[in-house]
Amino acid sequence: NTMFVPYVSRWDYAAGMFNEAVTVNAPEQLADIKVPKRASYIRVIMLELNRIANHLLWLGPFLADVGAQTPFFYIFREREMIYDLWEAATGYRMVNNNYFRIGGVAADLPYGWVDKCEDFCDYFMPKVDEYERLITNNPIFRRRITGLGVISREEAINWGLSGPMLRASGVKWDLRKVDHYECYDDFDWDVHWEKDGDCLARYFVRIREMRESVKIIRQAIKGLPGGPYENLEAKRMAGGPKSEWNGFDYQFLGKKISPTFKIPEGEHYVRIESGKGEIGIYIIGDNSPFPWRFKIRAADFVNLQVFPHILQGAKVADIVAILGSIDIIMGSVDR
Repeated sequence: NTMFVPYVSRWDYAAGMFNEAVTVNAPEQLADIKVPKRASYIRVIMLELNRIANHLLWLGPFLADVGAQTPFFYIFREREMIYDLWEAATGYRMVNNNYFRIGGVAADLPYGWVDKCEDFCDYFMPKVDEYERLITNNPIFRRRITGLGVISREEAINWGLSGPMLRASGVKWDLRKVDHYECYDDFDWDVHWEKDGDCLARYFVRIREMRESVKIIRQAIKGLPGGPYENLEAKRMAGGPKSEWNGFDYQFLGKKISPTFKIPEGEHYVRIESGKGEIGIYIIGDNSPFPWRFKIRAADFVNLQVFPHILQGAKVADIVAILGSIDIIMGSVDR
């Protein structure tokens, strides 16, 4: 319930919004609770901002691990801007956003937030090109990670890998396309994948995913039902109490769930595509406020299991580069 949401951002502190999303999606789907379209669009914007922040938090330390110190500082500069957006919308920056709710989100986007988010998108896209100029064609970087930690297509599937780890090994699998959750089907975007399965392929997948996330955010902002909050309020004032702008799809929260909301009897597995891969919740309800079972599947915990296998035959000096390419948060792995 609402009291549980602040806890879940601590599973993986780089994926707080994803953890919150899957936590509320589980009872929503079990109880067949409808989410307003505006709330779903806001959720997608927050999730894609989190995907960019997750990949930036991976990219900076990964480059430092392989000896490139300079990009680290540029990358964290952009990440701070995402935290500024979160702080404006939720009151918190990195973890404990406590923004997702069963049936929607905690609050509508504040005045001027949409414009700030658009400004971030305009600012960030050239910065990704800057990272590429600094990193991608750097011969030292290429020689350092090309051919390291190779995972074949069959191995990736057999080890249960997901996210960039799976897509870098030639499997075009993204839960946003496969499971059609939230409103991702409303947007035009591509799934990026590579065939080589090495550290460089995983780098390429994540870099390109950041561009796709910006594409999705721009489309979500443009198509946000009711538009920016300040415009929506003006339309509601002009239309009066019976205005169409007061309809269900223009709300940030559908039915407000009481603290004593009972999770209906039944079982369900819900999964979403986080920056690291598949986060899943297996929930069993027994018609009480607390689920009888709540099993968490962390993407990085599963992805890390392949690590000893791909280290076979590698040099000791390459261990850090291979581990860095997996993208793990030990708080999530050790949970």
